[in-house]
Amino acid sequence: MLFEDLPVELIAEVLGELDLPSLINVSYLSKRLHLVASDSSLNPWRRPILTDLRARNYTVTLKHLSVRSTVPRQNWVEILSLAPPSFLLFEATLPNLKDSEWEECFNRRFLPSWKRWRKDGSWKEAFLKVLFRLWHRGTTSCTSDEAWTKYIVLNRNGSANVLELSSRNFNPVTIFNELKLQNNLAHLETRIRLLVEFVDIRILAFGTMTKPRNPASFNTNAHLLLNPPGIMPSEQNNSSAKQQAPVSRQNSIDDHGVYPISASSSSPISQVHRLPVSSFTYSRLTQPIPALMHGNYPFYTPGGLDLRWSNYSDTEEGSRWVGSLMLVAQILGPSDGDALQPSRQYASFDWSDLWAIAPWLEEIITTRIDGPGLGH
Repeated sequence: MLFEDLPVELIAEVLGELDLPSLINVSYLSKRLHLVASDSSLNPWRRPILTDLRARNYTVTLKHLSVRSTVPRQNWVEILSLAPPSFLLFEATLPNLKDSEWEECFNRRFLPSWKRWRKDGSWKEAFLKVLFRLWHRGTTSCTSDEAWTKYIVLNRNGSANVLELSSRNFNPVTIFNELKLQNNLAHLETRIRLLVEFVDIRILAFGTMTKPRNPASFNTNAHLLLNPPGIMPSEQNNSSAKQQAPVSRQNSIDDHGVYPISASSSSPISQVHRLPVSSFTYSRLTQPIPALMHGNYPFYTPGGLDLRWSNYSDTEEGSRWVGSLMLVAQILGPSDGDALQPSRQYASFDWSDLWAIAPWLEEIITTRIDGPGLGH
């Protein structure tokens, strides 16, 4: 039996094991191979394209893949969602896509609040504008595109604030030191957790941990954000794309042993710890798409780079998240380095962005304040 006599599904599976240059050559060897390679339902191109993107192997073949008629246009949704800004803006030959496909690329790559940049233009225009702004701010110190940067603070009383500061003077370490001073926690070390990283930005959480004397200083929402109830750092929890887990019970937080906290109706902190009876189905985040190091988010991603549970040893010794937890969106530059170096730029992080990366908090945080204050 000849190779071309095999079922088309088997042929596509074999072609998917080739690298891009070889797959291009094979796709033109015969009419049958050409038809299999260009079939969007079989799509043998996806695997080699993802292999090159994850290996950051941006060859000439990948740059000009859009001129190949055998490559289904759907593959460019992956490329536009995962490739670095400089490659897409200055090197790649972009394809002609439908407006709905550009919208999907936008949603898969950027935070939801960034849709405000679209205004009345097309989704392609919005995608390229935001991509250029990210590249520009990631490589320069210019802040003219976004003069004010928003960030979110989760308070220990269960409320949350969206605050903003001049982008030119935005320094999360300085801001959080002021928050520690306001909470009488200036003597505690600042703990920084990488919550999740995307292609262009990473979400950082600034908080403090200690062995509190008063349970009222616990920041329950900080724990719920960094360690979602029902998700543990083990391979077993990643066996399925979805999991059903109780977010809360009537008078206690179902924290699966991480924070053994309970509150009675007579407790002064019962209003903070008592949550409505509900359940939540966790599913892997797809809009926006996390980077490979957090590919299973909000589930644990093996590999040693998902550090949301790195405080386990501290909690076993009685330490808890106390005071405020601050969330910021940091723009990734062209080179890796110190995440908190002064040259780093930050983007706005709003309510819709928080609900996108932590939807289980949306029904829990009911007091949402735009600007400073307690919401009274």
